Amino acid sequence: MYKFLQNLSITDIAGTSNILPNLLHFLLTQQNKMSFLRCMTQMYFYMSITCCELYLLTVMAYDRYVAICDPFHYIHRMSKNHCDWLISAVYILGFLEPIGHIVLTSKLSYCNSHLIDHFFCDLIPLLKLSCSDTFNVEILTYIVGTLLTFNSFLLTLISYIYIISTILKIQSTHGRQKAFSTCASHLTCVIILYMTIFCLYVKPNTSYSLDRDKLFSLLYIVLVPLLNPLVYTMKNKQIIFALNKLSQQVKPLSFR
Repeated sequence: MYKFLQNLSITDIAGTSNILPNLLHFLLTQQNKMSFLRCMTQMYFYMSITCCELYLLTVMAYDRYVAICDPFHYIHRMSKNHCDWLISAVYILGFLEPIGHIVLTSKLSYCNSHLIDHFFCDLIPLLKLSCSDTFNVEILTYIVGTLLTFNSFLLTLISYIYIISTILKIQSTHGRQKAFSTCASHLTCVIILYMTIFCLYVKPNTSYSLDRDKLFSLLYIVLVPLLNPLVYTMKNKQIIFALNKLSQQVKPLSFR
């Protein structure tokens, strides 16, 4: 579990580092120009890191499924080699998936305007600027969204159906609470992430609102990486104990 949390932190840091420093530079210097290559690079890493986080949360759902539904085989099924293989698959799939989008998007013609009404290079605002046919990019987006993103959500949902079913079969209330507490943090992070992504990308084109999408993008880039460690920290008794111990050692200030 801690190995998965370590990689979740890596994806969160990488996601914010890809966009926020550049955004702060724009705000401080008012120099909002970016080369096309840099724009494509930023969009590629943004899409890759998002995919990695989706796949990683799916793997973590499987980890919680094995821990609760098959605890006697947990050490065998989630061995070090198995975890390393799963994490490697997360990054390989995550960084391969956006290549088709980047290649097709880079070949589009942008004759209407070169001004993106957004604070980073995202796929939908770029498609709005193109004066060429974007059908291939859109159909690829729907296919990838259906096969990969929806499948990740479906696998996570199936895992939690089995988890909740197993928890409900536990006789004692204390046992149910203890079992649920092991996956409550992960479930919270999954809900926050998928709600944000669905609000951003899973909607009809007629309901597209650029201002609303910029708000949800900002929430996803800033709020999700901020909430993930807080959610897991508040559920970790060792960290809470360490924080309480630290707070007791800090002496109150006295003014003279």
